[in-house]
Amino acid sequence: MRRLSRKTGEVRIPKIGYVRFRWTRAIPECKSYRVTLDCSGRWHVAFAAIPEPLDGPGTGEIVGIDRGVAVSLALSTGETRKAPSSSCRIAWRQRALSRAKPGSNRRQQAKLRLAKAYVQDTARRKDWAEKASTDIARRFDLIRIEDLNIRGLTRSAKGTAGKPGKNVRQKAGLNRAILAQGWGLFARRLEDKAPGRVEKINPAYTSRRCSACGHVDRKSRKSQADFWCTACGYALNADVNAAINIAAGYAVNARGADRVAGAMKREPLAGAA
Repeated sequence: MRRLSRKTGEVRIPKIGYVRFRWTRAIPECKSYRVTLDCSGRWHVAFAAIPEPLDGPGTGEIVGIDRGVAVSLALSTGETRKAPSSSCRIAWRQRALSRAKPGSNRRQQAKLRLAKAYVQDTARRKDWAEKASTDIARRFDLIRIEDLNIRGLTRSAKGTAGKPGKNVRQKAGLNRAILAQGWGLFARRLEDKAPGRVEKINPAYTSRRCSACGHVDRKSRKSQADFWCTACGYALNADVNAAINIAAGYAVNARGADRVAGAMKREPLAGAA
């Protein structure tokens, strides 16, 4: 690899020779690279390098992060962040593809335009996750997030031929909305940038627990955004309230007692053998 100008470099590919590429960011010391072609017809060269972890501020500040669909990230400090939504361009390209005649050149062009729209949408989501994780890793010393099983949450509800599922289309829409938030990408990049400073908390009942008095009641969650404690009357944004519980390391066990940042095991019922 060698640099030709401020925006241009070239890399030597076996059996081909030197190939130019656009220099988009600083490249640290690396021993290998990979050349790939995405679905939109763009070539990329990626250099294998392990970046240095980011240092915390050293203030001992703890933050809890609640991940959701309406609000992608809610911090215990009261901040909320929203991942970039899918562009309208994808819907336009899908309609254009449905109108194109199968096997025609126009259909091939429509498929390529749709692929480019998907690639741009994915790039925007990755850029958002990178910036959000970098900002949080630099501002807080200890970061606590929910330990979510994203694969299980986005599992299809269609069932089998013998036992078909219910509300399959609604569940499919929810799955798309969850995947569009970039939950897994954000958590993975956060752990890469702040190794040893990220704790995963059991999410059980964190959205139903009052962060002021500790009372747990599902009726306290009035709506997606409103939380009003039925015991003490404390009112707060529901996502921020859950983030405060996560920051404190609170989860609730099977009998309703509090537990702080530990392994969660379901307790046996009273009188069980």
